[in-house]
Amino acid sequence: MKTLHLFTIFVIVALTQLFIPAKMIFDQEDILETGTVYKFKTQPVDPSDPFRGKYITLNYEMNSARTNDDSWERNDDAFLYLELDSLGFAKVDTISRRKLVDKTDFIKLKINRFDNQNWTKNSGYEVHFNLPFNRFYMEESKAKPAEDAYRDAQRDSLPNNIYGQVYIKDGEAVLKDVIIDDMSISKYVEE
Repeated sequence: MKTLHLFTIFVIVALTQLFIPAKMIFDQEDILETGTVYKFKTQPVDPSDPFRGKYITLNYEMNSARTNDDSWERNDDAFLYLELDSLGFAKVDTISRRKLVDKTDFIKLKINRFDNQNWTKNSGYEVHFNLPFNRFYMEESKAKPAEDAYRDAQRDSLPNNIYGQVYIKDGEAVLKDVIIDDMSISKYVEE
């Protein structure tokens, strides 16, 4: 009888260990299948450390939002609501402490800094944040060429030539690709 209980516990633990990663993968795939795609403009990264391991570190132009709420503090949870500009790039619609019922596409994030010194009547206060999808993982053989291509493209003076393609659904975001001159970075480094 004791052996049967141990075997049952073993099976439950084994199934749990398989279920959790499978659920994480399924959730990411669901976002890619049914989420809304946004393009996020990137900024140049520090050339001395743009690549750690086998991923590219991305910095985004979108790193702050305006609000009339003067009670924000560092590490506060926030809901960043998005909309598309005329070129299809993501832009801030509003930032809120709570989930809004009349808005759909949002990202959950933490506040980095609150600037309450530069209040203006028309635009309010500035809340600063980092977008939670700042690493793009690549296969090992393409890592160094991708780093070089990304850095070179950032030096280019053309606007909108490099951006992250991000799918968003129910507050979760998945960075699908980094695009350089309308081409996936994986294909860009092959040419």
